[in-house]
Amino acid sequence: MDIKSNSPDLWNEALPVKKDSGHKYDAGHAFIYAAPEMTGATRLAATACARMGVGLVTVLCKDDTYDIFRGSLPAHIIARNDLSYYHDKLSARLYGSGGMACKIDFGVDVPTVLDAAALKHLPETLSPHYILTPHEGEFAKTFPDISGDKENAARVAAQMVNAIIVLKGQKTVIAAPDGRVVVNTHASPYLATGGTGDVLAGMITGLLAQKMPSFEAACAGVWMHGEAGIALGAGLVASDIEIILPKILTMLHQRKNHSKPGFL
Repeated sequence: MDIKSNSPDLWNEALPVKKDSGHKYDAGHAFIYAAPEMTGATRLAATACARMGVGLVTVLCKDDTYDIFRGSLPAHIIARNDLSYYHDKLSARLYGSGGMACKIDFGVDVPTVLDAAALKHLPETLSPHYILTPHEGEFAKTFPDISGDKENAARVAAQMVNAIIVLKGQKTVIAAPDGRVVVNTHASPYLATGGTGDVLAGMITGLLAQKMPSFEAACAGVWMHGEAGIALGAGLVASDIEIILPKILTMLHQRKNHSKPGFL
């Protein structure tokens, strides 16, 4: 099994960059399906998603949480009390962070992140457009028949469901159905706090919405999440991460354009 170490060298050329003449929909439209009770998880995912450069982020929620989201989301994120809403510019979706208020529509052919509660609602097979983001406990419940080391377990699961697996932890393993496996150790123990997984799910969704290839988006999101944890250090809480993302993205864009070499 060919295992690579995660670094910008693997994916930075695929990192989305906005065009001078572009408009918001050129940068995608992401849907975040809201949690019915743990509304903070939805807000963390949505704001992190927007920070990745997405043109538009829409949170879809139930009537009984609409006022919460309308009053607490920043002005640049739309809240709609219509879980069946669809937009022809939809380019990525996120289900599960904080809970599920609706069933997953597997008939919509756009890149989709399935996090937390959404991992309980899987069909037998998906597609490489789907990214599953379990921590080790969720992985064991989702794939009870898979055992062994973390790298092999993630690879077997990815091939079993034909989707990308992001098996989270201090060492995070990203595995694709085609056999690619990347291990990320670029992380911080201070990320082990509530809500950081929701932020990661939103970050990956934001990259997908801008049409970054799914495997590269997963690897990039995990690395940047780790970089944020390293930069913020002790005392960080999940909502801090989005604040530092513009700096991390700017550094990566400069590296890509060779305008400021050697920051990594």
